[in-house]
Amino acid sequence: MLDRYTIQIIKHPLTSLATIAIRCGMSANQVTVMGFAIGLLALPALAFEYYGLALLLIGLNRLFDGIDGAVARQQGITDAGGFLDISLDFLFYSLVPFGFVLAAPAANAVAGAFLIFSFIGTGTSFLAFAVMASKRNIENPIYRHKSLYYIGGLTEGTETIFCFVLFCLLPQHFATIAWIFGGLCWITTANRIWAGYQTLNTHKE
Repeated sequence: MLDRYTIQIIKHPLTSLATIAIRCGMSANQVTVMGFAIGLLALPALAFEYYGLALLLIGLNRLFDGIDGAVARQQGITDAGGFLDISLDFLFYSLVPFGFVLAAPAANAVAGAFLIFSFIGTGTSFLAFAVMASKRNIENPIYRHKSLYYIGGLTEGTETIFCFVLFCLLPQHFATIAWIFGGLCWITTANRIWAGYQTLNTHKE
């Protein structure tokens, strides 16, 4: 819901950072993998309840995720790069609630499982539509810079990052936040399924 606005705010800073990365000889895929490696470190940080460190690692992962897209736009967007980026993104998104489950299984396990279940809904509806939209050459007028058709929703990247920040700042309320955000994710999933079906139904082969 907020991505279209935050993209405009962070576009120029990310472009500047991407230029620096390119001067250092880095490709978009290298930035993607490096960011994911940093994000992986958030799992043990969360499991051992180092929430401040986890927040830093999560922030760095998201920063690298923004830089890799900016690098790709300068070097040339590729299907392989887009595939790598989105695959590692979804793995990272599931990693964060799993870390909180490891930290406090008794308090967080059910809510964490529900949130990961919710991410499956948003992720599959997003990717399934992107595949079908690509087959029919349907473009999104709002997110033309994306390698996949980016179908929006109530819970997009900006909202997810904000949720993760709340998790780290208020770990004792993880379960409550997870239940609420998971519910919002299911609203997004339902909307994407409905909107995706209607869009594809009006672009029949």
